Amino acid sequence: MNLRQLFRFAATCAIFAAAVATAAALWRHYMYSPWTRDGRVKADVVSIAPDVSGPVVEVPVIENQGVKRGDVLFRIDPERYRYALQQAEAAVAARKSDYEQKRRDAARRAELSGVVVSNESRENSASSASTALAVYQEAVAARDTAALNLQRTEGRAPVDGYVTNLDIHPGDYASTGRALLAVIDRHSFRVNGYFEETKVPYVHEGDPVTIRLMSGGPELQGHVDSLARGITDRDNPAGPRLLADVNPTFNWVRLAQRVPVRISIDRLPDGLVLASGMTCTVIVQPRKS
Repeated sequence: MNLRQLFRFAATCAIFAAAVATAAALWRHYMYSPWTRDGRVKADVVSIAPDVSGPVVEVPVIENQGVKRGDVLFRIDPERYRYALQQAEAAVAARKSDYEQKRRDAARRAELSGVVVSNESRENSASSASTALAVYQEAVAARDTAALNLQRTEGRAPVDGYVTNLDIHPGDYASTGRALLAVIDRHSFRVNGYFEETKVPYVHEGDPVTIRLMSGGPELQGHVDSLARGITDRDNPAGPRLLADVNPTFNWVRLAQRVPVRISIDRLPDGLVLASGMTCTVIVQPRKS
């Protein structure tokens, strides 16, 4: 073997070794490095339902509009509840007058001697005053409830966010408890990364994370907030007698389960548009022990 052949053999071995090392590194990176392309942008969705029933008279917002906490989303006709409040206030005035009268009567009888007023009459008078006080307090509670119902004729945004699924228009009848729209909390955007179980041991709470949106734009920085502690076992449902219904089949090729990992976004760049449901790539950078 001459020098040229030796050089070719050495070069071939070096190239082969580099290829093997590169393939091993890529395989290890793909199989065990904590990253995934299965990431989803998530946000809290608050369902807005009226606390009182009645015809809707005004909807001052539109679909996808940005709102702040406390902004009016819809108004229900308040006339019936305004009359109910007036009636409750009148009842409070009547019950208060009755209570004051019976309280004074009880005080006068308590000052009289036993020769003029019997003990039984004195006790009955004090009992009537106590009953009148309870009735008065009940009327006050009813008035406060009527005032609250009148206040709740205006549906307001509980958080800063964006209106979505707007399903209400002026003239519609709103029923108590039936959701009319939703508000996406603008301060709750986060990412759920679904990592293969072979990569979960390399993911820890607090690890820094790089997020690459499929829509493009700048990379986002975040950190691991928490790891899910359970997922549904679809191959082992409960049987009719609460026994395990085990699937008798078993495939040679086993797919790794994916475990959700909650990731908090540290800062959102100005002008970046995020929507719940967007997909992204999540790359975790494990901290050294």
